[in-house]
Amino acid sequence: MLKTLMRKQMMEIFRSYFYDAKKNRQRSKASTAMFIVLFAFLMVGVLGAIFTYLSLSMCRPLADAGMGWLYFTLMGLVSILLGAFGSIFNTYASLYKAKDNDLLLSLPIPTSCIMISRLLTVYLMGLMYSGVVILPAIIVYWCKVSASFGAIAGSLLLLVCISLIVLILSCSLGWVVAKISLKLKNKSFATVLLSLVFIGVYCFFYFKAQTLLQELLLNAAVYGAKIRGAAYPLYLLGRMGEGDLAAILTVTAVVLALFALMWYMLSRSFLKIATATGKSDRKVYRETRTEKRSAFAALFSKELARFTGSPNYMLNCGLGTLFLPALGVFLLIKGSSFLGSLSEFLSECPGALPVLLCAAICLVASMNDSAAPSVSLEGRNLWIAHSLPIAPWDALKAKLSIQLLITAPAALFCSVCMLIAAKCSILESIFVLVLPQLFVLFSALFGLTLGILSPNLTWTNETAPIKQSMAVTIALLGGWVYGILMALLYLFAASSLGAVLYLLLCALVTLAASAALYLWLRHKGSTRFAAL
Repeated sequence: MLKTLMRKQMMEIFRSYFYDAKKNRQRSKASTAMFIVLFAFLMVGVLGAIFTYLSLSMCRPLADAGMGWLYFTLMGLVSILLGAFGSIFNTYASLYKAKDNDLLLSLPIPTSCIMISRLLTVYLMGLMYSGVVILPAIIVYWCKVSASFGAIAGSLLLLVCISLIVLILSCSLGWVVAKISLKLKNKSFATVLLSLVFIGVYCFFYFKAQTLLQELLLNAAVYGAKIRGAAYPLYLLGRMGEGDLAAILTVTAVVLALFALMWYMLSRSFLKIATATGKSDRKVYRETRTEKRSAFAALFSKELARFTGSPNYMLNCGLGTLFLPALGVFLLIKGSSFLGSLSEFLSECPGALPVLLCAAICLVASMNDSAAPSVSLEGRNLWIAHSLPIAPWDALKAKLSIQLLITAPAALFCSVCMLIAAKCSILESIFVLVLPQLFVLFSALFGLTLGILSPNLTWTNETAPIKQSMAVTIALLGGWVYGILMALLYLFAASSLGAVLYLLLCALVTLAASAALYLWLRHKGSTRFAAL
């Protein structure tokens, strides 16, 4: 039974490798093998290579300074962080809030067996993410410093202990996420917020990694003394990797004790959380009057609810709404020095600054492409829209309006911030305000046109039309091409026209393209949408 449950759990995690949600059918053996090879390449070839390079940069300098333990401590902490983050949401989804909890608990299967199968799944996922960090670090240490029996035994036990620590943290944090989710009414925004926090933290450490590494290697003795004095357990963790017997026994005993405590707490709370239905407010009926709304207003509300109710939709098709104001605020704070240096660099190309500002806004705004998958997201429920007494154009107009709503104000704010930071003439300022708005209109019309021309209405998972559709890919790449071409054509071919005339031509071309797309959607596009 345990083997069957484990196989089911692993098939759920790697379901996309065996099943094509876009075409609603099983993948071929060749396609499955290709996905598995690609996954192995990304985990071992890319992530493994990154952490191998990091290990090579740190191992020998720290070992020569007599601080090999600090090397294992740092790599162990990175391993624990990556492993815990990689498996925390898997813990929440597969252990506490799995969709088949009620079904499995209704079968004659011991609860402990269900728990063990899911804990093993969480353990294996955590081991995969943590192992891609600590295993290269161990191998580098063996090759560069020592491959004695004590070092080999201690580092391998360190790998096991780190994987158990990741399991303990994943279950604990997954428990916290599960408890919080039961209290939340709108989980979508919470998911988006956590994802954005992770992206921000990742970007911060990515850009600071080289500086932090140099600072660490130059002051290893100082930081090592602080860790040994204020965080002695971390010192023992590092000494375990070097093969110190006392550290091995101490760390192993503590980790096993924590694992036993985690199992005890989990066995007591699993059934309660797994069968909980979440927070539900008791409604008291009160007679109210409902205001009459137009068909467009009702359709717009439906589209807005779909967008705000899906974390995948918001994260993949609406990040520009956050990055546009962030870009504007950045230029307000750092704009004087950054734009001044840019103007000096482009001194031989007069008028390039307002063109580059417009291109930058368009590039960031192209991250918003909610109109492209909006038709496909109707899925098999498209017949409902067709059955209503509404014109097809009203439905399409509502889909267009969502992208305009989430993009146009953010782009306008970014334009205003750029004009405050930059010194542009009145005519240049007008185009910095107007041209991005025309691009926002064009990108929404272009994305919706692609969505009608290549719809996917047979998906079983919404990530298929949002992340894997041809319409979304072309809409995103098309926005990038627009912004890049706008800048390159001026820098290398059209600078003699001057910024004002060049931006005027860009605005006219964009407006003409938008008008053509609008007329197609208004007539042929509406007819094609009604026939889907």
